[in-house]
Amino acid sequence: MVMTEQLLGFIGLGNMGGPMAANLSAAGNALICYDATGSAERAPNGAVHATDVAEVAQKAAIVFLCLPDGPIANTVSGELMSAPGRIVEVVVDNTTSGASEARATHEMLSEAGIAYADAPVSGGASGARAGTLAMMVAAPADLFSRLEPLLRPMAKNARHVGTEPGQGMAMKLLNNFLSGMAMAATSEAMAFGARQGLDMATIIDTVSVSSGTNTAITDKFPNRILSESFDSGFATRLMTKDLRLYVDSCKELDAPCLLSETLLDQVWGQMLAEKPASDFTEIYPFTLMRDK
Repeated sequence: MVMTEQLLGFIGLGNMGGPMAANLSAAGNALICYDATGSAERAPNGAVHATDVAEVAQKAAIVFLCLPDGPIANTVSGELMSAPGRIVEVVVDNTTSGASEARATHEMLSEAGIAYADAPVSGGASGARAGTLAMMVAAPADLFSRLEPLLRPMAKNARHVGTEPGQGMAMKLLNNFLSGMAMAATSEAMAFGARQGLDMATIIDTVSVSSGTNTAITDKFPNRILSESFDSGFATRLMTKDLRLYVDSCKELDAPCLLSETLLDQVWGQMLAEKPASDFTEIYPFTLMRDK
């Protein structure tokens, strides 16, 4: 059953945006897609391939953005806003950026009468493919109600987290701080267990039903690290970028950041410097290497 007759726009078809657009299309929504590195190669089957951002703005009232960072999302939003003959009314920003960057994009778009929802996602490339992402949406309640049927095919766990621009990004950044801390702490704990002669599978099985459990124990270690595939689809550079945004945001607000700044500077920042192309699950062998 077709959910929308009018085209929906989707800009950014990378590791996350590509499968998200595919799930949106599979739910019966007609799409017009654009990706700077090649729309035709990355767009889902049946989607219209736009030649540029302006064409998306001219043919879609609702446009989703899933881009590498906030400055790029801001630039693309400006192109949508300034496109001649645009019909775009709503921009849904699935990019992970800082809260202040989201507010700046909102302010720019609002001057042109375009509504903005910051709606970053969590769950990695596997979650994007499965449609099980968490999505943290900050938007007025009526806008969230309008968007929710479109969000569910991409994000089973879409949540309305606030009404003010930037609150979605803030939720994503605090989540990724917790995720980064859990991965680093669990890697240290696993290294300790290995020194004690404990089997990794036994540690996973025991801690997963104990008070120390987290998604590193229930997902990353059994599925990505124990198998030595290290293929979560979330890069160390992205974890480091998100932690930097979190620490910077904390400092802007004079919020506590002792743990997050230490985590950034002494763990993820150092891993990025030594393993710039790594998947973030490679934190475990990196921890073992540093432990020697």
